[in-house]
Amino acid sequence: MNGVVIGQYIPGETRVHLLDPRTKLGMTFAYVALVFCARGVVGLVMAIVYIAGISIAADIPLGRMLKGLKSLTILIAMTAVMNLFFTRTGSPILKLGPVIVTDSGVKTAVYFAFRLVFLVMGTTMLTLSTSPIALTDGLESLMRPLEKIRFPSHELAMMMSIALRFIPTLMEETDKIMKAQASRGADFETGTLIKRAKSLVPLLAPLFISAFRRAADLALAMESRCYQGGAGRTRLNELRFGRDDALAGLVMAVMVAVTLVERFVFTAWTIRL
Repeated sequence: MNGVVIGQYIPGETRVHLLDPRTKLGMTFAYVALVFCARGVVGLVMAIVYIAGISIAADIPLGRMLKGLKSLTILIAMTAVMNLFFTRTGSPILKLGPVIVTDSGVKTAVYFAFRLVFLVMGTTMLTLSTSPIALTDGLESLMRPLEKIRFPSHELAMMMSIALRFIPTLMEETDKIMKAQASRGADFETGTLIKRAKSLVPLLAPLFISAFRRAADLALAMESRCYQGGAGRTRLNELRFGRDDALAGLVMAVMVAVTLVERFVFTAWTIRL
């Protein structure tokens, strides 16, 4: 539970923190595309450079992002194992009865594990360096053209930002409930995987009650402040693109271009994964 980092925000006055949220959203989307398009070493190097550069520029410790991987360790391991044993192409390097491990399977397992790690770390940087309010304003601004077809851009952006904001809160609430039940004799650590999964079922009722209570309190607070949606709503700080936004966008575009060139042009000249 303590390993959940997504949804948390680290205040700061760095250049990354001061970037327009629309720029950071666009960079995150481009980074996800970069990771999915990468088919060689150059693409993975671009992903590492992006994460390291943002971590240094935003003054966010790399260990803080790595902490978010703890809760996904099982998922990453399962992804690697499935690709390792279910990839039949390539030359066999290990054969134990029906189980065959090929060189392509090893490469695919390593590649998909790194891809998942990079995706989590890259998207975590968005919430660590962007406040929920700025994230809401950025999402709404990007989806505003869809209002011409009556798309509820403000409401959707608000829901997404509230969901991200309350992920750490719900994880903390779950941890408290688990500790309270453990002090009354509940066992969440021993037994088989199925038994431990069943022991988590009693957590659902108090967790849902707590979530609905928080939702009711939030709705009451919004109504008491005369919140009526995005129509006619003004902002204290209007979003404006600056010189740093243009520079960040240019750097991200170059990284994506290098990855695409490696994939589609110099396929035979690069090290493939």
